[in-house]
Amino acid sequence: MTGLDFVVDKLTNSIENVQSGDSFPTDISLLTKEELKNITKKNGWQFNWASEFKEPARDVYKLTITNNPNVIQGIVSLEVRKDHVYMHLIESAPFNIGKHKTYLGVPGNLVAFACKLSFQRGNEGYLSFVSKTKLINHYSESLGAVHVGGHLMVITTDSALKLIKKYF
Repeated sequence: MTGLDFVVDKLTNSIENVQSGDSFPTDISLLTKEELKNITKKNGWQFNWASEFKEPARDVYKLTITNNPNVIQGIVSLEVRKDHVYMHLIESAPFNIGKHKTYLGVPGNLVAFACKLSFQRGNEGYLSFVSKTKLINHYSESLGAVHVGGHLMVITTDSALKLIKKYF
């Protein structure tokens, strides 16, 4: 099990253009098989989303700007479990990574959505994921996640509510 290594660049109200500072409302919906054809390593994506898409217990969601559904800003793979939602993978679009990224707030937006899904499924906002060692403190500080041992991180109800209030 490899830990996640996404960086929460900024908690924004939606996503924010780096150059202009303008915020744009977003939508989160299920990724389609057709869209998956462009989500490849050849196109700059880090993960094999096709294999993630085939996992029966997981749902793969995309983040887009409202009224611009053809440009995917980020993707997250979630599994609804008995008492929480588990985040398997999360990735910002290649143009939203690094020094020259286009938008801030993509990872925070996707994590807030996962917490919202947890509430919708009766799990009180609880979200868990495995972190790379070097990012455990980052997730505690940026997301309010709790390090519960090993590399496991948990976002509890209070932190989930703060994230949801910020983004939704």
